Amino acid sequence: MNAVIRREREISMPRLTKLIVASHNQGKVREIGDLMRPLGVETVSAAELNLPEPEETEDSFAGNARLKALSAARLSGIPALSDDSGLAVDALGGDPGIYAGRWAKIPRIEGGGRDFDMAMWRVWTEMEKAGGPKSARFICALCLAHPDGSTKVCEGKVEGEIVWPPRGDKGFGYDPVFLANGDDKTFAEIAPAEKHAKSHRAAAFVLFLKDQFPNG
Repeated sequence: MNAVIRREREISMPRLTKLIVASHNQGKVREIGDLMRPLGVETVSAAELNLPEPEETEDSFAGNARLKALSAARLSGIPALSDDSGLAVDALGGDPGIYAGRWAKIPRIEGGGRDFDMAMWRVWTEMEKAGGPKSARFICALCLAHPDGSTKVCEGKVEGEIVWPPRGDKGFGYDPVFLANGDDKTFAEIAPAEKHAKSHRAAAFVLFLKDQFPNG
């Protein structure tokens, strides 16, 4: 589990008490809420406030996280935290990467929404065609944005491999096919608390919490 932090427009800010989770992904909203609750921070999702979901037009996890957090913070007038994360598979040259969500997207003509069973199947079938290694990593960029435009980005990752068939029903997204190095259960087979302690999101959160809550 690795992590880095990037800062833009370094200024002193008051302690966070309320935060917009700039996501319409209920799995991410729930996971971030679980991590923030022990710190006494109230979280509300962008979907609950009917905030639009901006198009992800950047070419990196950090760029897309910054874009989403800034949009929510400026529209709501409240600090916002955005997560942009994805699965990078070595055999696929790092794909699906920042397009992990798009691989699950169902065309509007077919009802819209996302189907990660379909996305996981695509990952596996394309890996079989490519014939490369099963190694992969989850990458997460967290961006905290304030209404004045100041931002901080924390990045984390966790190394592992792709397994097939999918296993477990406790996670979301690509969790059922991701086995972290040293584990014998996928991210979808372990309890949420255990995943929180070792995931790519957890690695990024360690830096975020140290930066925002240095005294705990």
